[in-house]
Amino acid sequence: MARKDQLTGKGPVAGNHVSHAHNKAKRRFNVNLQKKRFYIPEEDRWVTLRVSATTLKTINKKGISAVLAEARRNGVKV
Repeated sequence: MARKDQLTGKGPVAGNHVSHAHNKAKRRFNVNLQKKRFYIPEEDRWVTLRVSATTLKTINKKGISAVLAEARRNGVKV
């Protein structure tokens, strides 16, 4: 399974690890993924999603129904 957020599609990005001597080596900045279960009252069911910590904060702010509706408009199948 890819290290991607299932709702936003956010994934790892590449960058450099820079030492004190300013030597550069390639590295990956992974997304902080969490596996969470959400209850959707409109559909009367539970959904398990792998979402990033940032998406969790958005869900807490807007609500799971609004975030799912927005993701479905963007073409995500949930």
